Amino acid sequence: MTTSRLDTVSEISDWYVETLAAAHPNMANALGIPGRETELSDYSPDGHEQRSAIRREAESALRAAEVHSERDRVARDVMLERFDYEAELESQQEHLRSLNILASPLQNTRQVFDLMPRETEQDQANIIERMGAVPAALDQYQSSLATGMDRGVVVAQRQVRGAIEQCRVWSGAGGASFFQGLVDSLGVNGGQNVIAAEQGYAALADWLEQTYLPQANPHDPVGRERYQAASRGFNGIELDLEETYQWGWEELWRIQSEMAETAERIRPEASVAEAIEILETDDSRAMHGEDDFREWMQRTQDETMIALQGTHFDIAEPVQRIEAMIAPPGGALAMYYTGPSEDFSRPGRTWYPTGGATRFPLWRELSVCFHEGVPGHHLQIGTTRYLGQQLTRYQRLLAGTSGYVEGWALYAERLMAELGYLEDPSYYMGLLSSQALRAARVVVDIGMHLELPIPEREPYHGGETWRPELALPFLIERSFFPEQMLASEVDRYLGWPGQAISYKVGEREWLAARQSVRERQGAAFNLKAFHKAALELGPMGLQQLRDEISQLHR
Repeated sequence: MTTSRLDTVSEISDWYVETLAAAHPNMANALGIPGRETELSDYSPDGHEQRSAIRREAESALRAAEVHSERDRVARDVMLERFDYEAELESQQEHLRSLNILASPLQNTRQVFDLMPRETEQDQANIIERMGAVPAALDQYQSSLATGMDRGVVVAQRQVRGAIEQCRVWSGAGGASFFQGLVDSLGVNGGQNVIAAEQGYAALADWLEQTYLPQANPHDPVGRERYQAASRGFNGIELDLEETYQWGWEELWRIQSEMAETAERIRPEASVAEAIEILETDDSRAMHGEDDFREWMQRTQDETMIALQGTHFDIAEPVQRIEAMIAPPGGALAMYYTGPSEDFSRPGRTWYPTGGATRFPLWRELSVCFHEGVPGHHLQIGTTRYLGQQLTRYQRLLAGTSGYVEGWALYAERLMAELGYLEDPSYYMGLLSSQALRAARVVVDIGMHLELPIPEREPYHGGETWRPELALPFLIERSFFPEQMLASEVDRYLGWPGQAISYKVGEREWLAARQSVRERQGAAFNLKAFHKAALELGPMGLQQLRDEISQLHR
C-alpha cells in the first residue's frame, strides 16, 4: 500500500510505522513488532535512503491530510517536527558519521539480541540465525562510515577508540564473546553463526583501527552549528545556548549548596566528601553481589509501583509489570531502560551495567530506580504504549525527544522527593548527586562543544576555556560519581552532542508546565489530574509540550 489511499493522520501514522519497521528490523525488534526476527537493519547509504524515502512519502501525505480534531493536529505536528529534524540531519550527512560509544549502529546491532524472545525453540533458532547476519550488517554499516571518510565527514578519534574497544569485548578478544555467552545461557549450540558474529565485530574493530582511526578528527568539539542542530533534535526546542550554559552553572551552584546542608544531616560538621565517604563505606547501606542487587532493584520498583498506583497516578495493569536486569558487559557504564513491546508480551526493563563491581552502595541507587522505573521512564513510556485509543501508532512507538523523556524521568526523581520518599538524608544526597551530575552535564556539554569560557567566579579553572581534559576532574569533584563511570560519561558527551543537556533542560520544561497549570487552576489544581492530562498528550518536543500545556484546562 502507498500513502495515496490514506486520508487520515492515524492511517498515515500506521502506514509509516509498519513500512519503516519492514525496512528497519532493529527498530521493529525494539518496538516488539513481529516479522523480521532473523534480519538486521541495513545501515549502508542505500539502506538509509530507503528509510528516508519512506519518511518523505509520509511527510507529503501528512501535509495533504485533513485534520478533523485537536488530537489529529497534535499527532500531525509531532510527526512533522521530527521529520523536519531528520531531514536536517540528512543534509548534514550525519548518517555517514554515526559512530559513538553509546547510541550508534555499532551498539544497535549488538543490543538487538538483548530484546529478542528466548523461551521457545523457534525463539532460540531466530537468535542463532540473526547472529549469522551480523557480518553482513556490519559490512553495510562500514560502507556508510567509509563513504563519510571519503567525503571528510568523520567522527572524533576518541569515539573510534571507544568503539574499537567495544568491538573487541563483544567479539571475545581476551575472553568469551557476547555471542558465545548468549548461546551458553540458552543451553544451545550456535555453531558457525556464533563464530561469524564474533568475526564480524573483530573485522570491524580491525578496519576502524587500521583504516578509519588515522582519518578521524583529532578535535572532539563539534562546534556551534552542529551542536545547535543536535540540541534542537534532542530537545525539540530552539535553545539560547549561552543562556542555557549560564543557567546550568547557577543550577549547579544551587545544588552544591543543598548538598552541603544535607551532609550536615548525615553527620554534623561533615563536608560533602566526608558524608559521601560514610555512605560509600557503610556496609549496612550496601548490597553485595549482582544477584542480590538486582533483586533489590526489582523489589524497589515493584513496591514503588504499588505505592503510586491510584494515589498520584493511574497505572494500567499491563504497565504494572517491570523487570530489573543486569546489562551485558562491554557497553557504556550508564543505566538505561528499554520499553515494553507493543502488546506488552515483553515487559519494560531497567538495565544496570555493573562494570565488574560486586558491591553496591544504595544511597544513590534509589533515585536511579525512580528515574529508570516508576514514576520515570517505565511509567511514561509504558503509559504511552498503553494509550492505543488516544494516540496514533507513531505517537505510541516512535514519538518524543530526549528532552521530553529524560526530562520527565528527572522530574520523576524530584517528584518522589516532594512526595516524601527521600526523607532519609542518605537517599536525598543520592538525589542531589544525580541532580549535580545533570547540571554539570549542561555546563560541560555546551562548554566543551562550543569552547566557552568558565566563569571568572568559579574556583575550578575560572576564566579558562573549556577543553575535554578539564571535564573528568570537574565531574568527579561536583557529582561524586565513580571515576570509571564518569570517564565513560565524558566520552559519551563528546560523541553524542546535545543529548546530555536534555535531562535538566527537559526537567526545567516539565516543572514550568506544572507550575503554569497550577497558577491557572489555583485551588482546583490536582497533581494526579495534571499527570494524567500531560501524559495523555503523548511524547513530543519541548516547544510543542510548552504550547500544548498552555492550552490545558483553559
